[in-house]
Amino acid sequence: MAAAPIIVWFRADLRLHDHAALSAAAATGAPVIPVYVHDEETPGGWQRGGASRWWLHESLKSLDEDLRKLGSSLVFARGPALDVLRDMARETGAGAIFWSRAYEASEIKLERKLHGALEGAGVRCRRFSGALLFEPEDIKTGAGTAYRQFTPFYKTCLSKLEPGATIRAPAALPRVPDGVESDRLEAWGLKPVKPDWSSSIAAAWTPGESGAQARLDRLVDEILQGYPASRDFPGTDGTSRLSPHLHFGEVSPRVVWNAVKMAAGAKGGQLDAGMECFLRQLLWREFCHHLLFDRPSLATAPLRPEFAKFPWQNNAGTLEAWQQARTGYPIVDAGMRELYSTGWMHNRVRMVVASFLVKHLLLSWQHGAEWFQDTLVDADHANNSANWQWVAGCGADAAPYFRIFNPVLQGKKFDANGAYVKAWVPELARLPKTRIHEPWKANKAELEKARINIGETYPQRIVDLGEGRKRALAAYESIKCSAV
Repeated sequence: MAAAPIIVWFRADLRLHDHAALSAAAATGAPVIPVYVHDEETPGGWQRGGASRWWLHESLKSLDEDLRKLGSSLVFARGPALDVLRDMARETGAGAIFWSRAYEASEIKLERKLHGALEGAGVRCRRFSGALLFEPEDIKTGAGTAYRQFTPFYKTCLSKLEPGATIRAPAALPRVPDGVESDRLEAWGLKPVKPDWSSSIAAAWTPGESGAQARLDRLVDEILQGYPASRDFPGTDGTSRLSPHLHFGEVSPRVVWNAVKMAAGAKGGQLDAGMECFLRQLLWREFCHHLLFDRPSLATAPLRPEFAKFPWQNNAGTLEAWQQARTGYPIVDAGMRELYSTGWMHNRVRMVVASFLVKHLLLSWQHGAEWFQDTLVDADHANNSANWQWVAGCGADAAPYFRIFNPVLQGKKFDANGAYVKAWVPELARLPKTRIHEPWKANKAELEKARINIGETYPQRIVDLGEGRKRALAAYESIKCSAV
């Protein structure tokens, strides 16, 4: 008697290597049905932004191609995930469904419902790890609670056993059983058509497992050595750029961790400064996901309760100017243009533009988080929400509210020659480097030579930095006083 098929439900784990659910299913020798469910009734009340939808299309296409090389294929199904998977299990006679664990409250609730519905119908359910290095239940304070400070979290993670060896991808997979219907990926409309604005994003990225591996190879071979310094300079390719690949699960954090440790082994087993700095960033990602698991309201409510009374401004015009790169501050506008063009923004610049929004403009961090969620290819509830709260001063391990990034000083320090600004704000490219981060200080001759007319070819500043800082600190004092 033939073994009953096993459904492998792909989610944010669009890869073959180090995929515990897929490898476990393949090891049984039973027919395997790989499926991705496009649930347009997205749990949690949010929808993917255009950049994220584009990436999803390309990543699913790549995964299907990789599965076909092994003799299988990806089944594309659309509808409420619970209904789709329950119906597929019944129609195929599946004996089990395997999947990778998620950490958002809505996804956890879905897993529980699925388990209840299928186990009751005689379909075995197995949930596997793989999106994180350490499970939230395994990293706790001495009091048994979730960490709110990163440094002790980081030290606890390092004190644990290594994440372990990666799992090899199956060498081959059986063909999907006859009769299993699949949608056409193109019918889902994930990619823009009219207008098709995705060409610049496509030029910047290679979604899929092979693209993730290429970036990881570049990190290990070229970037790690200078990483502690280079990661802060947006005009150079000095960061890993692995964030969207990790978000979509095209590479597991364990594969990344082990690749860095292997590089250390080749150098005598010791982590150098670049390796240690990068692994710290990888564990910051971990910290954000643990926070979201512990506090499902992370995306909408401040972790520090006093910030619920913060006197945010509500100025749609100012918000629009920030979104459309019309602030008059070159490094801020450069960052917002990089985001619009590539679906990504350099991490140092993310901090600058976020601080500018919530402090100099006094606009709510939720506005910024929503915009990033809509425009980033690496849009991720955990990282996005935790990092915005960190900048706003209302989150876990948050930067003090009075730490206000000055965009001019940040530009001069981390883009001294103006390479980043020139790349994304080319109308300022003819300015001397002494003026490129504050064009309003250029004299008439400098402006004429650079063909700049402030207010016409480049916008006026929408806020005075000194006044904005003073207003932000006064607002913070108001909630400190109200909390007494």
